[in-house]
Amino acid sequence: MQKTRRQIAEDMKLIDVVIELLDSRIPISSRNPDIQQITKNKRKIILLNKVDLADEWVTKKWQEKLSEEAPCLLTDSNSGKGVDKVSKKIDELMKEEKERQIFRGRINKTIRVMILGIPNVGKSSFINRISKKKSLEVANRPGVTRQKQWIRIGNNQELLDTPGVLWPKFESEEVSLNLAFTGTIKDDILELTEIAFELLKKLMKEYPKNIMERYKISKEELEETKNSVNSIYELMKLIAKKRGAIVSGGRTDDEKVSRIILDDFRSGKMGRISLERP
Repeated sequence: MQKTRRQIAEDMKLIDVVIELLDSRIPISSRNPDIQQITKNKRKIILLNKVDLADEWVTKKWQEKLSEEAPCLLTDSNSGKGVDKVSKKIDELMKEEKERQIFRGRINKTIRVMILGIPNVGKSSFINRISKKKSLEVANRPGVTRQKQWIRIGNNQELLDTPGVLWPKFESEEVSLNLAFTGTIKDDILELTEIAFELLKKLMKEYPKNIMERYKISKEELEETKNSVNSIYELMKLIAKKRGAIVSGGRTDDEKVSRIILDDFRSGKMGRISLERP
């Protein structure tokens, strides 16, 4: 992390515009505070990515809020939604500088852009979309991008990709949980049952209909779980029964049902959900 941070700070001298890519479901938790410090004097565009997974109304509110800081666009790297607007916005930000360069006799100077974001926020998918080619390996897990590389994206623009960087210590439990829910922190270092339990608890407060629809849970069944001492775990057991996550003796397969819940949320099968509000 420290090595990559130092490299980003060094490369910043070459850069005209910074693109900060955020997960639209968790715009605050997916912001690396170190990166904000490094890029504070640069022209910036904020992208709220994965908008297809987030609550549309909440995302619009985030866009309004973040636009007070820098131009904020909505993108979905998987479908390509909004990606075509990014190059145009880069040209807009560089218009005055471009005119100065032309006045000095420097025509068609390449605009150098750096894209930054934490792991698993969708950088590789975004770059493949904006460059219209499969330049980078893509996977729905953190830590796929290993090294920096320049990619031509047209209109005399070059994009520098960088590895996703988390910060060394999370001061907030809420931030840590949000990063775990979305798969930014690798599952193999987490207690999955605990993470799924906390996610279900949060979703039952804000998106109970999504849970009911996804797992075909009736109001009567939901009320029954609510009346129990450990209502969230009873709900997990009910989901396990609906999805066949049962082991011999009729016991709940905690790990299997936890994976089902987390996978359904991350893939959007639960519907459009935002975990943070502006």
